[in-house]
Amino acid sequence: MKVQGILFDMDGVLIDSEALILEAAITGLKQFGVFAKPEDFTPFIGAGETRYLGGPSEKYGVPFRQEMKDVVYAIYADILKLHPDAVYDGVYDVLNEVKKKYSIAVCSAADLVKVEHNLNAIGVTPAFFNALVTGSDVTRQKPFPDIFLKGAELIGLLPEKCVVIEDSINGIKAAKAAGALSVGVTTSFTAEELGEKANPDYIIDSIKEFPAVLEKIETE
Repeated sequence: MKVQGILFDMDGVLIDSEALILEAAITGLKQFGVFAKPEDFTPFIGAGETRYLGGPSEKYGVPFRQEMKDVVYAIYADILKLHPDAVYDGVYDVLNEVKKKYSIAVCSAADLVKVEHNLNAIGVTPAFFNALVTGSDVTRQKPFPDIFLKGAELIGLLPEKCVVIEDSINGIKAAKAAGALSVGVTTSFTAEELGEKANPDYIIDSIKEFPAVLEKIETE
């Protein structure tokens, strides 16, 4: 297959933020009377922060409010500063290597403010990518394909010419629904969970393995 574009999810792919946003969410939602448990958030990983916060809140009888995100993002930014090691090893090198050959886009279900915090931690700006799509740019969130369809459109490609790298079940389902080739990375779910619940085309354990998978795809 001739690959022309790469669509990167961010959280759980470029930066190990799942535990950090979980901590921020649990802490922040307490201010709204929601005393959620870690497992309450699992079904909403990859579905955007509105559902990530709204799902658990609604479970405890508290309607979602925009202020919840504002509070949680502020807490997240403070936590991220304490964890410079949250960026996955090799991310910067992989991005630079892939960028030489392909058009690249970030397609993150998170809001722009969180994406910018993460990019700053990685050491790149939005301009490093050919396109940047966030949860604020689409109406329907993952597992709907909208965010990857938008990302492919912005880099001028058909989704069938793109490879998506994702860590979440919702994200892989979205990639497949968009018609893109999907690579699942086992940072948030096990290989067995990804295979059984989303069935990505390839599964890797680290983003450092991604260039080798791209070479394999190119020869198939």
